Amino acid sequence: MSYRVRFTEAAETDLLRLYEFILSKDQTDWSLASRALEAIKNGIKSLELSPFSYRKASPGNPFLRELIIPFGASGYVALFEIEDEQTVTILAVRHQLEEDYH
Repeated sequence: MSYRVRFTEAAETDLLRLYEFILSKDQTDWSLASRALEAIKNGIKSLELSPFSYRKASPGNPFLRELIIPFGASGYVALFEIEDEQTVTILAVRHQLEEDYH
């Protein structure tokens, strides 16, 4: 079975914010920003096959889960929801060192 992965508007905004944050540190390091987005993309691609294999984000909701995406010394976390037997929705993407990361 293969799941279709879609992004909320907020999650798409998160990706842009993360990309721009890397560039704000060093505007000449486009490759680092591109590699970070590629790592996120590759991690999210794994949700197409096995979204239930990732950890639950909330004990009361087995369909709300988190995907840990390693990158460098830390990485990213994608919050996603398994909506039905065909659809996974990415709700948010955060860097693990962000203040609002839980």
